[in-house]
Amino acid sequence: MSNKIRLGILGGGGDSLIGVLHRVASSMFDRYEIVGGVFNPNYSDNVAFAKKLGLNYSRIYKDFETMIQEESKLGSGDRMEVVSVLTPNFLHYLMAKKLLENNFHVICEKPLTTSYQEALELKKIQKEKNSVFAVTHTYTGYPMVRQMTKMISEGIIGDIQKVDGQYLQGWLNPVIHDKEKRSSTWRLDPEKSGSSCCLGDIGTHAFNMVELVTGMKVSKLLADLNTLYDDNPMDIDANILIRFSNNAKGTIRSSQIATGEENNIRISVYGSKGALKWEQENPNYLYHLTDDKPIQVLKPGHSYNSKISLDGTKLPPGHPEGIFDAMGNIYKGVARAIKNESFDKEEFPSIEDGVRGMDFIEKALESNTKGNIWVKLNN
Repeated sequence: MSNKIRLGILGGGGDSLIGVLHRVASSMFDRYEIVGGVFNPNYSDNVAFAKKLGLNYSRIYKDFETMIQEESKLGSGDRMEVVSVLTPNFLHYLMAKKLLENNFHVICEKPLTTSYQEALELKKIQKEKNSVFAVTHTYTGYPMVRQMTKMISEGIIGDIQKVDGQYLQGWLNPVIHDKEKRSSTWRLDPEKSGSSCCLGDIGTHAFNMVELVTGMKVSKLLADLNTLYDDNPMDIDANILIRFSNNAKGTIRSSQIATGEENNIRISVYGSKGALKWEQENPNYLYHLTDDKPIQVLKPGHSYNSKISLDGTKLPPGHPEGIFDAMGNIYKGVARAIKNESFDKEEFPSIEDGVRGMDFIEKALESNTKGNIWVKLNN
């Protein structure tokens, strides 16, 4: 009998980037077996996709409700143990809630929900059920992000003084200037995307990274958002000032109309003794800056790295690792939690990170709506 974790998947069918990312990530360490799910809303497309993946048709369901009903009839040694929710934002809460209520572990794409209140409700159920719940802020799985987090926690750069987090994309630029295109894009539809486009899609990644690597919580923010057109209700560009509880200050900048940008995530943390900088488009390099020495470039796989960084490195130094590897590290951490093995809390973002992300989104929208004022986040 296989000892692999039985994984179900909701969404991510066809040529979905997210679907490929999660399926590859789940296969990396031989910890999971995909046993079924609902990949597409259309049942015939669903079956055809399952055939392409070589899955047993008996556990390819016509809809989410049927999956829950049928899987719940199976014994503990046969039914799905964890389900990945890869659907559009508006379905996250409904699906995650029912999964938790029926005693499944959950791996959920960000944003966790479409409202802070929904996020709090999920957290309450998760706590009652004691289920493993991960929110896939993918970039936290990179070895040098883990190394950055460890070095800051050990005081290598001293007391934190300034933080700069950015996530810039340009894919929406050709869409936003065409009225027909912007009206038919689901990410600009509040019914499907929720109250935010840019912040919900990528700004929440930058926020999560800022809080992860610093080990501090943002206490208040001031946001200036842009929609460009009056008939577009969704933010597509954001400039946010942030303050931490220790009076350190910083910025979070996210945009999907940054012309020519691809996936430009960069986190810079400046302390009293030094600074650390990391960027996703060159993920193997962590830059260590000081006042009295040349810039040091740290790379994954070397013995000077921390245990958690080395644990997330699969190849010898000099072999580039990318986003699939980062997501694979998150899935590995979740597997350890499900199997009651020892794991580090930084191995995967938790439901608490998802709740924080929703609070960030709503407070940024509030700040902007009220005339760019300072707004406090919940503790």
